[in-house]
Amino acid sequence: MTGFGKIFIVIGIVFIVIGLLWSIFGKLPGDLSIKKGNVTFYFPIMTSIIASIVLSLIFLLFRKF
Repeated sequence: MTGFGKIFIVIGIVFIVIGLLWSIFGKLPGDLSIKKGNVTFYFPIMTSIIASIVLSLIFLLFRKF
C-alpha cells in the first residue's frame, strides 16, 4: 500500500470518529432549535464553539511536534 492510500485510510477513520462524537455531542445546551409548522431551523452554536476549541488544541499540539 502506498503512502497515499494510508492517508485516505487515516482520513476515513478520523471522519468516522468525528461522526460518532458529533452524534453524542450534537445537541448541547446553547444550540438553537426553532420549529414553526413544517420547518425546523437548527443552528449548533455551542457545539461549534466546542469543536473549534478542540480542533485548535489539536492543531496546536501538531504544530509543536
